[in-house]
Amino acid sequence: MSQALPLAGIRVIDYSHFLAGPYVGRCLAALGAEVIKVERPGSGDAGRQHAFTLDDQQSGYFLQLNMGKQGVSVNMKDPRGKAFMQRLTDSADVFIENYRPGALDKLGLGYAELAARNPRLVYCSISAYGHTGPDAHRAGFGLIAEAKSGIMQMVGVPGEAPPLLRISLGDMYTGIHAVAAINAALLGRVNSGRGQHIDMALYDTLVSMHEYAVQCYTLSDGTVLPEQTGHDMPTSTLYGVFRAADGDLVIAAQVDDAWKRFAAMLEANGGPPGFGNDSRYHSLNGRNAHRQAILAVVRDWVGARRVADVLQLLDAVDIPSAKVQRIDEVVADPQIQARGMVLEQQHPRYGTLRLPNLPFRFSDCDTTIRQVAPDLGQHNAEVAAGLGFSPEEITAMQADGVLFTHGDTP
Repeated sequence: MSQALPLAGIRVIDYSHFLAGPYVGRCLAALGAEVIKVERPGSGDAGRQHAFTLDDQQSGYFLQLNMGKQGVSVNMKDPRGKAFMQRLTDSADVFIENYRPGALDKLGLGYAELAARNPRLVYCSISAYGHTGPDAHRAGFGLIAEAKSGIMQMVGVPGEAPPLLRISLGDMYTGIHAVAAINAALLGRVNSGRGQHIDMALYDTLVSMHEYAVQCYTLSDGTVLPEQTGHDMPTSTLYGVFRAADGDLVIAAQVDDAWKRFAAMLEANGGPPGFGNDSRYHSLNGRNAHRQAILAVVRDWVGARRVADVLQLLDAVDIPSAKVQRIDEVVADPQIQARGMVLEQQHPRYGTLRLPNLPFRFSDCDTTIRQVAPDLGQHNAEVAAGLGFSPEEITAMQADGVLFTHGDTP
């Protein structure tokens, strides 16, 4: 691998907290950008206190989302802090924030003010509802967007409240869309010479994820609505989750050819006679029409066997399938290990850290981040010196808490 990382030479100011914004910064750092994370004095990013907490300033959440970044902590209430931030944003190519619309205008860090000083700045905002529309002023998290988007209503068991999704779908999906948008804006800047404001909303992003629900509703003149079905897809028989004698697995035999192989295999291994040749099941519409009868057969057949035995039979006829794995099984999975998806870092206080990697793979450069997440204010002096502040000015700002470091009294 010989090429420089794709975003080498790009400076990013990460003025975000919790998940979506910090994830964008982590991705850009992996792609080679210099990312400077700015935090408030005192407690810093609220994600520092999110589970799993190692001590009073570091959590696994923070370590995962902020690796590869430099860290500064600035008191914006002091005029010197504002001057520091102005110099910093003047030097930047990208600015990331995920506060409620209008909040940063009050600090002099809104798009209009920063773009007036630095017209080449690509400014990315992430919020629950975006910067326009009747709900723009409302606060929200990924959970809110998941509920509003219709995604939550589609999952779970009929008659019961939908389950919590347990992964931050809205934040992560919006975050990676923001990464794509930022890179597009940087590319566009090559010709235009100007940056622009990117307005990302968690609600927008999750609505955009609907690959069938919205179009089924609109194209049917409002007659087709998704329903909770529990463990399978009623429009894609056979595609779902099944319980074996010692665990759960998923089977994807919804394509006609795959179904025929699956049904013949099931009949040959204890299934009902004629199951493999039943022409009613040889088309998707036919299978969907007889879904309950098919599910009854498959559930009984899978339930009488161990997961490993079912998977072995399915693999032999090339049917996509997998065990429903616990996290300990995921971490130990040889495929995940071969792909380097559990990243090891050496931390000066905590020793070896093992955290989820990013899925970027380039043929001629390595996007693995070795630099651990910064302590609060760890790079104050270095960044200030790079902005042209004198040693005397830096010492005074540190002494007065304008540049805050962990252990100081806010």
